[in-house]
Amino acid sequence: MVFWKIIAAFVRGVDGLSDWLGRTVAWLSLGMVAITFLVVVLRYGFGLGWIALQESVVYLHATLFLLAAAYTLKHDAHVRVDIFYQRLGPVGRAWIDLLGTWLLLVPVCAFIAWISWDYVAAAWAVKEASREAGGLPAVFLLKSLIPLFAVLLALQGLAQGFKALAVIAGRPLEA
Repeated sequence: MVFWKIIAAFVRGVDGLSDWLGRTVAWLSLGMVAITFLVVVLRYGFGLGWIALQESVVYLHATLFLLAAAYTLKHDAHVRVDIFYQRLGPVGRAWIDLLGTWLLLVPVCAFIAWISWDYVAAAWAVKEASREAGGLPAVFLLKSLIPLFAVLLALQGLAQGFKALAVIAGRPLEA
């Protein structure tokens, strides 16, 4: 059936994007460690400090978590309060996943994207920079990750929902 082929292609595309983005931004954690080490050595070893260097750790941290959220959802690694889920079979779990996606995840992502739009637009309008002297001049770029996070997470949520729908319909999608 054409519907399931389209759904499978969408799921493959979103899963591939989430995997690629998650693996790519994972390298930012290495950068965070290296820069944090450098900040500590410079401060306590040489009495030097740079605001931009310290802020770069925050930027890397925010980028890592905002852009890897969809990857984490794809791999079912988000924290879950599991009271009934483990006791259910595949179809029961699929129903919980489908309802959770459509009733919770997608509306929350839509709200985050909507509510952050003016916030990000205002930052872009003035090309918002750090309030600290010597800070990074790209706060507007950092803030732009918020609606991007919401879109990426919603797309992965839809893919997860379609996987659940396929299980409920008895047509599980190939991995």
